[in-house]
Amino acid sequence: MSDAVAARLVVHADRRLAERVRDLAGQRMVFFAGLPGTGKSLLVHQLVHLAGAAGRTVHLLQWDVARPVFEASPAGQRYPLADGVTHAVIRRAAGLWVRAALVQWNARHRQPEHLLVGETPFVGHRFIDLARRIDDDAEAILTASSCRFVIALPSREVRGFLEARRERRAVRPLHPREREDAPPHVLRDLWANLAEIARGLELSASAAVTTGSGSPPVRVVGGETVPYDPVVYARVYERVLRHRNAECLALDVILPTEQLSVYDFAVALHDLTPTEAEAETFIREIERRYADPAALEGEVARWWET
Repeated sequence: MSDAVAARLVVHADRRLAERVRDLAGQRMVFFAGLPGTGKSLLVHQLVHLAGAAGRTVHLLQWDVARPVFEASPAGQRYPLADGVTHAVIRRAAGLWVRAALVQWNARHRQPEHLLVGETPFVGHRFIDLARRIDDDAEAILTASSCRFVIALPSREVRGFLEARRERRAVRPLHPREREDAPPHVLRDLWANLAEIARGLELSASAAVTTGSGSPPVRVVGGETVPYDPVVYARVYERVLRHRNAECLALDVILPTEQLSVYDFAVALHDLTPTEAEAETFIREIERRYADPAALEGEVARWWET
């Protein structure tokens, strides 16, 4: 292991977590799912370095890297961001692309040294297609034992730390991409939305309406205050991923990340991104399928229905 890689590994501060991430480095595909501000990017970063140090050739799939290609394409320019939110057409087109891209990647890189690591938020229909059962060539790949979906599950204390760090990095970033991260109020709004979804699915726990230490309160519709609750959060994502080989990875220890940016890599990476032509093709396919924009918006709003 090079000094540069060793300097970026912080997961060893939690022996249990380090062992689990090291085990994941032996898989063929690993997708980290969850809300923003739950540690997905950090887990991706640590897995990439452990796998690279073990001799794996690492390919990286990230929503925030693939999405801009769709928005910058000639067809995508008709669907710009609105108040920082990705247009429904872009989100749906990216979902169609990602399953096709997975099939192509699997065919091109059959050798066992290749590892695909993905960051898949799911919330708001961001790559949710990977969680859905669809009768296509990607389904067998996504249900294989070598393909794992990992739900990043921070404790209340760790979640509070992640929000505070997000606030600091917005002002003093260690990497330019950190300026584009969702700010803390967006993190809390997304949790509020998830808490409402849990209620609708009757997945809420009594703990969800009691204030816990280290968890900032969140106001949801109706004026009720609901703190972040890892049990409720896990239940929603486990339901979303019920058709996949999924597990929760608890983050109970605050790792020493003050001098670390999750966007700073010391190993060679191969990004899985669409070409402009692919972006055009899938955007036009969504336009063909959804003549009624309201129907598309409604489907995207019900992203958790898998």
